[in-house]
Amino acid sequence: MNRRDFIERSLCMTGGCLMLSPAVAGAGRAMWPPARNEDGYFPVFRRPGMSYHPFVRWWWNGDKVKAEELIRELHLLKAAGIGGVEINPVKFPENTDDLGVESLQWLDDKWIDMLKVTFDETRKLGMACDLIVGSGWPFGGMFLKGDERAQMMVIGVKKLKGPMRYETSVFNLLKEADPAIQEPYAGRTAHLVALKLVENPLTRLEGIVDISEKTGEDRIYVDVPEGNHALYALVRMDSFGSVINGAPGSDGPALNHLNRAAVEKYLTRMSDAIERRTGPLSRHIRAFFVDGWELDGANWIADMPEVFKRRNGYDIMPWLPLTMHKMGGMGSVSDYHYGVDMSPGLRDMFNRMHYDVEVTEAEMFRDRFCIPFADWCRRLNVLSRVQAYGRGFFPLESSMHVDIPEGESWTTNYLQHRIGEEMSNEDYRRGRAYTMVNKYVTSAAHLTGKRLVSNEEMTNTYRVFNMTLEFLKLGCDQNTIVGITHSVLHGFNYSPPEAPFPGWIRYGAYYNEKNNWWPYFHCFNEYRARVCAIVQNADMYADIAVLPPLGDMWTTLGMQNEPFPSIVNVPYQTLLWEAMNKNGNGVDYVSEPVIREAKVSKGWLHYGKRKYSSLFLIAVERIDPDTLAVLHEFVAAGGKVFCIETYPNQSLGWSRHDARDGEVKRWVEKLKTFPDRFVLLQKPDDNDFVKWYPAIQRRHRLTPFVTITDPNPHVMANRYIRDDGAEVFFFINSHLHNDYRTTVTFPKTTITGKYPWVWDLDTGERYRIELGRQGAFEMYLGPVASRMIVFDHEAEGAAWHPLPVTGDNLQTLEGWDVELRHSLEEKVEATRMKTPVDLKDTEYVHFTGRVVYRKTVTVRDTKGATLNLGKVYGLSEVKVNGTDCGVTWYGNRLYDVSGKLRAGENKLEIQVVTTMGNYMKTLTDNKVAQRWVNRPGRPQPIQSMGLVGPVTLYQHIKTDV
Repeated sequence: MNRRDFIERSLCMTGGCLMLSPAVAGAGRAMWPPARNEDGYFPVFRRPGMSYHPFVRWWWNGDKVKAEELIRELHLLKAAGIGGVEINPVKFPENTDDLGVESLQWLDDKWIDMLKVTFDETRKLGMACDLIVGSGWPFGGMFLKGDERAQMMVIGVKKLKGPMRYETSVFNLLKEADPAIQEPYAGRTAHLVALKLVENPLTRLEGIVDISEKTGEDRIYVDVPEGNHALYALVRMDSFGSVINGAPGSDGPALNHLNRAAVEKYLTRMSDAIERRTGPLSRHIRAFFVDGWELDGANWIADMPEVFKRRNGYDIMPWLPLTMHKMGGMGSVSDYHYGVDMSPGLRDMFNRMHYDVEVTEAEMFRDRFCIPFADWCRRLNVLSRVQAYGRGFFPLESSMHVDIPEGESWTTNYLQHRIGEEMSNEDYRRGRAYTMVNKYVTSAAHLTGKRLVSNEEMTNTYRVFNMTLEFLKLGCDQNTIVGITHSVLHGFNYSPPEAPFPGWIRYGAYYNEKNNWWPYFHCFNEYRARVCAIVQNADMYADIAVLPPLGDMWTTLGMQNEPFPSIVNVPYQTLLWEAMNKNGNGVDYVSEPVIREAKVSKGWLHYGKRKYSSLFLIAVERIDPDTLAVLHEFVAAGGKVFCIETYPNQSLGWSRHDARDGEVKRWVEKLKTFPDRFVLLQKPDDNDFVKWYPAIQRRHRLTPFVTITDPNPHVMANRYIRDDGAEVFFFINSHLHNDYRTTVTFPKTTITGKYPWVWDLDTGERYRIELGRQGAFEMYLGPVASRMIVFDHEAEGAAWHPLPVTGDNLQTLEGWDVELRHSLEEKVEATRMKTPVDLKDTEYVHFTGRVVYRKTVTVRDTKGATLNLGKVYGLSEVKVNGTDCGVTWYGNRLYDVSGKLRAGENKLEIQVVTTMGNYMKTLTDNKVAQRWVNRPGRPQPIQSMGLVGPVTLYQHIKTDV
């Protein structure tokens, strides 16, 4: 099937349907997404069905699972507000007491019976169920044979100075080429494929001498002429890598994803085995899941030279070693200067050939794994859910082939990347929970009309015992801005309650009933469900397309290991779309194939349901002439193309490159005849694109969907358009400590004939708001706050009166009796504080549990009384005169206490639930605890805890909106 047919079919499957009701548990493709709910949008927002709630990755640790515990944990998850599970068998955690429980073998009858227990129970509970293919990543198994196992082609280079007679062995050359595999397979074998003696520097093709006839000799002797040379060894590694963290029965050598027959055999083996005992999988699971394509450098199959020649028109094998770099871990390049120096002409030649190799590999992977996997799921009548990225793949198009494309976000490098504290212009990773690949994934979904875009949410291999619900919200909100609409939390560990504390932990944020904040976990899940109930039932708006310089990167640096590239050719790529977003424009990434398949109409570039009035090229030097032909048609029709730093000036690949370079130059000259619409821009010297972009926006009339006065690096916004014409705006402040005030102005097209509402994401209520002149709205966002503003046709409703952060007759409350109730020890301590202080600065630094602050407060006038707790590290609850005032778990901790205070004396009680990490550091004999809090090279810092304040009481008159 060609991509155009695939895209049209995808659009037919997803476009135009309002899908609002809860999911049918265990339903596959036939019943998912859910059917239309005639009650409308607001009832679904108010009480979202379980399909909108976060799912969890459910690690079946070592497959040491029992029916009664599976059922117990599913009930535990349902009670906490989890909507579904992804069954994920994984290697049992190291240094952990397994209680002598038997490991079930993947695909054995006993293991499949546990699947059936899970299928049946999720159906009873109204939860959904996904199932990972294989286990760990990349999937494989001991049952794979020969070329069914992953292969890799690498080089080893020895620098030599002649004249000399060089003697070496095949073993030494293989050792030199041996890459740093993350999980090497014990049975791997290496084969010397070719030998080349190359002049250094290389200035002529005659300086490459093929001596491959020596590959069959045990000892290799090379007569090196005078001068500097290098001996290139081309080496094929067979069965080189193992499944990382594979569970019993699905561990062992990784699958060769370039071997279509092996792929289809693997997939069919799995589905046939399960369906023999369970019946059709479509009755039980929503989707099959693939956990990323991090193939550790796998790049070869026997027929690749033949396929390459057929697709590119020349034989790559004589030149292949010269196109390659030294390979390190996860397939990333470890040394770009490993081989010989080259003249500019030869470097360009081999770079172009390198691009052809990369594209051929990506095309073969698409044809031999990606499409067959999607077709397999379709035959089974279940959905395909895939993290369609890694190294060696199309980062945008790969997600177009699956039903539920998935991205990922990380908390691991919290200290280095300071998420919630900065948004760096120097390092695109700092301050962002989302990975840079997420923009590709969500753009692919938009281009193919998919509204369901999942995310491996807040991957945690570091802050396991220090994760907070507030931090989880911050990361999820950021990912919503990128385009994510469905959370799959990372993750929930199968861990029987009798397991020694803290239990069986493979990874994750300690989603466990023994976590202090577990009783409040539902608060986050309900919040997240409401967000997803809105964004899954609307189209995220974008009218600007951005073309990243992937062709340039693949030519000069090679494909990178997404989502963690070791190097990028244009580090500011992420900053551009962020700056556009922070100034009120919607953006999608596109690719050259997307542009070439797009249609031009009335100054817009149309692809599927998407259309763009402007296109930005990010430092794109190399481009296909056919892409420029479409851009010329686009600009001539009134569209705008902006080239940052450079105009394109050469073509991609080796075949006919001279002629194609000429075509590129001619098209660029034609485009330059439209100087107001084909524009060269220089990037800001300081990389502050947020400040740079508004001038571009005004000068070239790039109309924002909302105007934000004084844009802030931490404040972002999306616009969504519902099928009924209503418009939704989602604003976030992703700073952990700072608030933000601004004026946002909505365009006339939005406000005409519609009424503005705040839909409260915490309570599920909605309130009417009034706009000022020309659609202006004075907005306040506290730390980690978000705001959902909906313009629809409902005219009447209660007015919005949010609690203010300050007011009249303010008094600062001092003199607290403090009680510390330990959650993991039978101990209660008491102390006295004049003003609350961070527990990390006290003798209680290693406390974990619940801190209770009490005092008596005298008031005269209770009208409009508001309690502001100030800064709080943890969840907070308030009681006034014994009456519960509620829970706050992020941002400003504000409480309306006007109906609970009485004139005279009042008893005030504040409870704060802390994290566990500081305490876990003291468990020096607990290997599981120490692995996560005192990990060598990455020890967890002491965390702030408790009420810090200042705690103030005041009367509210003016509200913050």
